[in-house]
Amino acid sequence: MQRVAVLTEPDHVVLEEREIPEPGPGQVQVAVRAVSVCGSDVHYYDHGRIGGFVMHGPLVLGHETSGVVSAVGPEVEAGPGGGVTVGTRVAVEPQAECGRCEQCRQGRYHLCPQIAFFATPPIDGSFAEYVVVPAHRAHPVPDSLSDEAAALIEPLSVALHAAAKADIGPGTRVLVSGAGPVGLLCLQVALARGAAAVVVTDVMALRREAATEYGATATVDANDHDTALAAVDDVLGQADVVLECTGVQPAVDLAVAATAPAATVVLVGTGATVTLALDVVQSRELVVKGTFRYAHVYPAAIELAASGRIRLDSMVTSHHPLEDAVGALLAARRDPLALKAVVHP
Repeated sequence: MQRVAVLTEPDHVVLEEREIPEPGPGQVQVAVRAVSVCGSDVHYYDHGRIGGFVMHGPLVLGHETSGVVSAVGPEVEAGPGGGVTVGTRVAVEPQAECGRCEQCRQGRYHLCPQIAFFATPPIDGSFAEYVVVPAHRAHPVPDSLSDEAAALIEPLSVALHAAAKADIGPGTRVLVSGAGPVGLLCLQVALARGAAAVVVTDVMALRREAATEYGATATVDANDHDTALAAVDDVLGQADVVLECTGVQPAVDLAVAATAPAATVVLVGTGATVTLALDVVQSRELVVKGTFRYAHVYPAAIELAASGRIRLDSMVTSHHPLEDAVGALLAARRDPLALKAVVHP
């Protein structure tokens, strides 16, 4: 048997004992070592939903996961170079696609209508001692990456996917809207891709201080639209790329207003319904792109993290045993300096 932390309803998590899942054909079992808390986990804990994804029954949270392969199912190709074996340390890409639909055939497996994504109703996540995943979604990580950093490969993949959508490269002037964990990762990825300048906006002074620590060219207080817009212009001029990481209407308004003609706006933040200033979008011929999770980026994210150009371990601000999953979910609410709480099953 294994222990699992289960969200039975908003604001209520219980520890349960469940059978340890066994890997089927093409699957591996992973003994979970670290699960970092995502904002989506907190949304489910607080509200039982995020956007259009709604809990209709108990749900195991957690999808930013690392661990060690503890068993392999039939039809799993063995290493070296051919897959994972028992004892391999892995970052878990927490999604399983059908592999047959049009989106999968076009390589957009993250848009598969049958996608099974950890901690998205009704699929359970990884606040558990063991999980089972497709073998090709268990990505080996080098010993130079800690268990915590390996778990953070998941949000780093979100940032890499967004930066690729924006085509950030040498000389790009970038505005990152929001200095939460994903915003700070987008900042680091933009710098790693050679951006000429990266300005980060946020309403919280402590978050802006964190952005400075992670290399922002400048930070801007976003509490007043006009003052913030002028401050962005003073430092950056108009942005070639905006990575909007909040999903909050005032931040979206500021992000769009700060663009240069023909700029690209990538909407990374989720969970809210927002409107766009279509007059600005049209008159400046902005390119507006949505992002939903990621695809084909885990190996690149692992390589980038292992290179040392992305700081992941320093983003971990608290550690929690499985029985304190609620403490991990409430960490950001209790501590304005909290970035990533990590659960260790």
